[in-house]
Amino acid sequence: MTEKVALTPKTHTTPPAKFSHGVRKGNILQVAGQVGFLPAEEGKPPTPAGPTLREQTLQTLANVKAILEEGGAGWDDVMMIRVYLTDVDHFAEMNDLYNEYLRGENLTQVPPARTTVYVGLPKGLLIEIDALAVLG
Repeated sequence: MTEKVALTPKTHTTPPAKFSHGVRKGNILQVAGQVGFLPAEEGKPPTPAGPTLREQTLQTLANVKAILEEGGAGWDDVMMIRVYLTDVDHFAEMNDLYNEYLRGENLTQVPPARTTVYVGLPKGLLIEIDALAVLG
């Protein structure tokens, strides 16, 4: 049986509860919901990239990418992305930012499937993203 491996890049703090930022088992890698926290600084609590949807979306995508890379994956390996927004009025802007970001990643495969849902998040957070990747 293949072992599960927890993934915590250097840019991330230890999770605040009993979960992993990412888990890889065999060729499957699941990225837990990521938010727009700046890279971790020793001894400091996580802080949002900024108050705007743009700042938080781009940092959230960078945080997802850090976990993918920690597990030996990249955006071309991602099969499914789930985007969680706190405000329905943010959809168009998030979609533009998402498209811009993935264009910059130079995908060689078809883009992943995606679902967007509207949720409540802790105060100040506007977006959360998780991803499922299959390697090989």
